[in-house]
Amino acid sequence: MKKVWIPYLGALALTIAACGPKVTNNNSSPAPETPTPPAVEASVKMAGMDQKIPMDPSVRMGKLSNGLTYYIQNNGKPEDKVELRLAINAGSIVEDDDQQGLAHMMEHMNFNGTTHFQKNDLIDYLQGIGVKFGADLNAYTSFDETVYILPIPSDDPEKLDKGFMILSDWAGGALLETEAINDERGVILEESRTGKGANDRMNKVTFPVLFANSRYAERLPIGKDEIIQNFNPDAIRRFQKDWYRPDLMAVIAVGDLDVETLEAKIKEHFGDIPAAEKPRKRDVFGIPNHEETLIAIAQDPEASFAQVRVQYKDSKEATPTTTVADLREELVNGLFSQMMNNRLQELTTKPNPPFIFGSSSYGGFGIRGKNAYSSFAGTAPDGQLKALETLLEENQRVKLFGFQKGEFNRAKTSYKSFYETFYKDRDKRESGRIVGSYVDQFLEGNTVPSVEYSYHTTMALMPNITLAEINAKMDSYLHDDNRSIVFTGPETKEVPTKEQILTILDEVANRKVTAYQDTEVRENLIENLPSVGTIAKTEVNDKLGTTTYTLSNGATVTTKKTEFKNDEVLMRAYSYGGASLFSDEDYMAVNQAMGGVTEGGVAGLDQTDMGKYMTGKLVSVSPRVGNISETFSGSATPDDMETMFQLVHLYFTDINKDEEAYQSFIDKQKSFLGSYLSRPESYFSNELSKMRYGSSPRYTGFPTPEMMDAADYDRAYELFKERFSDAGDFNFYLVGNIDETQIQDFAKKYIASLPSTGKKEMYKVDPWREDSKKPRKKVVKKGIEEKSTVQIIWSGEAITYSSKENMALDALGEIATIKIIETLREQEGGIYGGGARGSLSKISYPSYNFLISFPCGPDNVDKLVAAALNELELIKKNGPTDKDMNKVKEAYLLEHKENLESNGYWLNTLYTAGYEQKDPNKMLEFEAAVANLSNADVQAAANKYIDENYLLAVLLPEDK
Repeated sequence: MKKVWIPYLGALALTIAACGPKVTNNNSSPAPETPTPPAVEASVKMAGMDQKIPMDPSVRMGKLSNGLTYYIQNNGKPEDKVELRLAINAGSIVEDDDQQGLAHMMEHMNFNGTTHFQKNDLIDYLQGIGVKFGADLNAYTSFDETVYILPIPSDDPEKLDKGFMILSDWAGGALLETEAINDERGVILEESRTGKGANDRMNKVTFPVLFANSRYAERLPIGKDEIIQNFNPDAIRRFQKDWYRPDLMAVIAVGDLDVETLEAKIKEHFGDIPAAEKPRKRDVFGIPNHEETLIAIAQDPEASFAQVRVQYKDSKEATPTTTVADLREELVNGLFSQMMNNRLQELTTKPNPPFIFGSSSYGGFGIRGKNAYSSFAGTAPDGQLKALETLLEENQRVKLFGFQKGEFNRAKTSYKSFYETFYKDRDKRESGRIVGSYVDQFLEGNTVPSVEYSYHTTMALMPNITLAEINAKMDSYLHDDNRSIVFTGPETKEVPTKEQILTILDEVANRKVTAYQDTEVRENLIENLPSVGTIAKTEVNDKLGTTTYTLSNGATVTTKKTEFKNDEVLMRAYSYGGASLFSDEDYMAVNQAMGGVTEGGVAGLDQTDMGKYMTGKLVSVSPRVGNISETFSGSATPDDMETMFQLVHLYFTDINKDEEAYQSFIDKQKSFLGSYLSRPESYFSNELSKMRYGSSPRYTGFPTPEMMDAADYDRAYELFKERFSDAGDFNFYLVGNIDETQIQDFAKKYIASLPSTGKKEMYKVDPWREDSKKPRKKVVKKGIEEKSTVQIIWSGEAITYSSKENMALDALGEIATIKIIETLREQEGGIYGGGARGSLSKISYPSYNFLISFPCGPDNVDKLVAAALNELELIKKNGPTDKDMNKVKEAYLLEHKENLESNGYWLNTLYTAGYEQKDPNKMLEFEAAVANLSNADVQAAANKYIDENYLLAVLLPEDK
């Protein structure tokens, strides 16, 4: 429930790849898009760059007499739901020295006793109406703000009123009783414990450099354990009094309800909160400028990944986006980042690449009011100096020579395409995707215009942005002052030094680099069009609204047209067989190589050429050879569906064999995976897998560099082509804004034309089974920190598969999660998070799995395991309570109601029904199935699958 920016994850630049209007080559003009209204274009030209960006007229903004700000917008997607937020302009940065961690704890205390809800009653009530704790109901604390998140039904006046009551309690109704505070200390300490490890230890070295001489370096939201353990309760009450006040708060309500009703609710529940008397000044804490280059090198024995960051902080303070000039500046910066990142991506496709991935961008980096140009790379542990040199050299190349016209045209095309899609789906945005922009407006001050204004203004601005002004950006981005360089990663034999880093800085700055050489790509993806097939049969399912076409080669294409998104079509496909049909020898030889087969591209176009060709197209296709099937997944806009079908056709017929691309894949895998097991949790997972699956003749274990080098690319390529040589038993599913006439045309041209043997293959069922019919225990000792991970696992072959029993086992997992949180977290204070899940699988043979997992302190393992098992025993003996069953059922129904308006849900449901040979019409009976699920069903599932034959797996630190 805390939010903190961790720079080691990388603030990847905005890269809008493969989206938008079609182009024929890299220097072509984009195809026509929705025209900019003359009035908008004229307005931009006449008013000039100082014109203020107007707020979206559909949002109602206001301020109560006590100083509280509010934002309200009616939005009908999803139906009968409103997204509520309470934003507080105060986070860990305003804490006094004796309060470090209490901004975050204050957030916790709002769930532990308020004016209208006693301890635990709040979560209990919300679960009872289908709102899940963590998944739906949540909050976060960051450096500068605290935000509470509450989705609530809008079609029930009582639930709606309760939602606003909860929000108003969060605003100032926390009771902060001493007993509740003391009870919550343990939960906070457990949350702190989960965050300890390599990154936390390295942060202590690098944050003083990244946030040099600023308060941010010493005010991480999680705080200090010793303060959490020992603070006087009056300290958190003082924090509440100082910072939880109306003039620092905003209420945001976006959803399926008229604005008058929402505004009345806000005034009713928040209008009586008294304004602060003699309010404490809310200071703004920046980062001081510095002349020298600051360097931090942090290595840790448990770090699993090496990273490099070069950061050039602005000397001036950042200002919010409020004018057309600001919007134009964002476009310029975004276009720069896109072109730079395209170049960096190209470097990763070569053998022995300088880094696994790299990015450069200009913008915020987690600190309010400060921007920076940042270059970032993930690299091999011993490759940080090379990665740094490459990042600096690419920056230098742009500084000296700039970008080229072809790159510029592609970047513009991509941006226009992105905005086209954004514009087309403007009436299909979910409330949850809208509400955050108003939180940002309150906290950061950025104006939130309408989608129409953003689109048309961008289209008016784009033609006047020149390549010259983008090329000039690097002169302002790069400077010797306010520069910081951070290396983090695993321990290496030779640790990089500050002297080496400074030497590289000097050498690259004076190096004579050559200009980037851009190349054109051909106009057509498929140069020789295939012979067209036919549709042999058409079947319509009126209940589901689907149409299934059986093609002349035997393949099937099932479609469902929806109106959930205007610019989205999703695709999945399967054929049985997969790696189950490989010999054991082949399986072991190609297991690590198969993922690299597609790295070579298709139809003679390598990855770089594919990227250029796909400019302006929002389309993706991913083939995969799985254990028992070969599959496709993909997506496209309606305008780009033909490209999606063409890619599918080419993966069947014309996949490249490219030794260099494959070797680049292997080199990156080795760099990424080489230190992965240094992380205790990863090591634990691998040791557990060895125990469970090590006796299988097809067990490969975690890939080592030696295994990657030994993988057989030639054989993997042959087997990939073999698995995709017969399209006749493939089943395709497409859901979205579909034109059936187009689908028929594309299916005949690109799918029905594919080769077919007329055979219907079936996978081979692996005879090997895990020996799970006995009690087992696995203790793994790994790690420096005093923390443990616990997993309790029941698994095995089931006698039969039953959809009703699957739902019962899933419900058992949901109920067990509720009890685990109530007991292990709220009563014992022994965990921060944890839960359970259960399921039955039908393919490739009926099987069951039930898992309980949670992190905790090593000394609490036995006590908490016993408590968790006891909760299951109570369910086995007495069945779940009506109250808990109601919570699960309400959550099922609420989630299902939203899912029915999702293309992804329909696609996965139709696909899964076909893949597992189930009746797809059963999805229409979901609500009845939930209503018919009884306490006795869940109890029976518990007694059938939960017994003494479980695997207890425990990760302990090395000194235990």
